[in-house]
Amino acid sequence: MLRVAVAGASGYAGGELVRLLAGHPEFEVTTVTANSNAGKPLGSVHPHLSSLNLTLQETTPDVLANHDVVFLALPHGKSGELGDSIDARLVVDCGADHRLIAEKDWADYYGGDFSRPWVYGMPELGDQRTLLSDATAIAVPGCNASAVTLGFAPLVAANLIDTADLVSVLAVGVSGAGKSLREDLLASQVLGSASAYGVGGSHRHNPEIRQNLRAVAPGKQDFALSFTPILVPMSRGILATNTATVTTSHVARTRSVIETAYADEPFITLLPEGVQPRTADVLGSNAAHIQVALDERASRVVVTVAIDNLGKGTAGAAIQSANLALGFDETLGLTAVGVAP
Repeated sequence: MLRVAVAGASGYAGGELVRLLAGHPEFEVTTVTANSNAGKPLGSVHPHLSSLNLTLQETTPDVLANHDVVFLALPHGKSGELGDSIDARLVVDCGADHRLIAEKDWADYYGGDFSRPWVYGMPELGDQRTLLSDATAIAVPGCNASAVTLGFAPLVAANLIDTADLVSVLAVGVSGAGKSLREDLLASQVLGSASAYGVGGSHRHNPEIRQNLRAVAPGKQDFALSFTPILVPMSRGILATNTATVTTSHVARTRSVIETAYADEPFITLLPEGVQPRTADVLGSNAAHIQVALDERASRVVVTVAIDNLGKGTAGAAIQSANLALGFDETLGLTAVGVAP
């Protein structure tokens, strides 16, 4: 059994990591850390994890030392502050600090000190699965970035769509905003309502998505993305509606290209024609459900993607990538089967 620490375990992503790791046959969670909740039983902030009998400790390099694997589920900037001070066989960062390659993108969207990029934890993207097999430090994708990238990447790689006209609108559950107390996330503000945020290209996952799509189309520079997330009254899940102008001569290929790209992916399902993805069907899993449709009147392809933002969007992707880095089957401890109803 590999000794595992989860930093930031009091948050939603950290709690989901602990839940999934508790069922992993090769991992033993021995340490969980937090900031203001340090000293409290894990079960006091995550009652569903009470049976694990763990106590939250302070997030320091000393506490995180002497573990085989360390998962970081910290606010942006905090993982970078730890730097290379964590002594572990593998470090997996679920935050933003090590995702971006370009320092300018970090300065534009986050600010503060720039941290060196780590191996990007999306096995389905380009040659990332090969890179992950030798990784000692992994940057987990952003949840929205995952949903948009999975929808567009095969079509971009096949040069079937106009990359200067990419549009994504996402319905996002409130857990995607984290666990901090905010007035706009109170039940009385969210229930019975929907509201856009990060409008006008300001959302921090914008440069990450463009970076991902450039990775599958080397040399192509003309990328323009209109990306708008919408907060909706559900606790978890993302439904991304991704559209782009499709080259008329390649219309018939759009579905077959995505089908081929994901044919052997254990967690991605291209649904039968006419069946649309639903967030309810992927909750609690590492699955992504995808559908492709053509709007012939508008000459646009529509790719809808449903994921659990805490599953394939964060904790599931982290464990899948860690499995690859450690030489395990990438599906170990994970499921593509959602929870219903």
